[in-house]
Amino acid sequence: MNKFIEIMDTTLRDGEQTNSVSFVPHEKLMIARMLLMDLNVDRIEVASARVSDGEKEAVKSICRWARQAGMLDRVLVCVDGKTSLDWIADCGCRNINLLCKGSERHCRFQLKKTRQEHVADIRQSIEYAQQLGINVNLYLEDWSNGMK
Repeated sequence: MNKFIEIMDTTLRDGEQTNSVSFVPHEKLMIARMLLMDLNVDRIEVASARVSDGEKEAVKSICRWARQAGMLDRVLVCVDGKTSLDWIADCGCRNINLLCKGSERHCRFQLKKTRQEHVADIRQSIEYAQQLGINVNLYLEDWSNGMK
């Protein structure tokens, strides 16, 4: 049977953006295991790359466990360029969410780039990820406002 809906949980990345919420590496591993095994979510986004040494330790342990459980393809990390991709490869993760700004306003004011420069950065990140053997999911931020 084909799946029409897949669930991606961002608790381990977005959840820590809440005031006074911070997971230690062991807690992140336990939450990841619960999400993938007990709740059977399709994918989990476990971190934004390069946040801290503790974050890297957590991602490494999640990837080690997920590889042994045959679930590594369901673990994602949010990435922002070549340095992040190197960080992710070192953690043993093989899937990323590549954040792509979807509106001209985001490109101009947040990134301080033209749309063409942002698209060139996206292409460069995808090519480098492929060289590292990392699969890429495009994470489209604010595409409802669209590129004009």
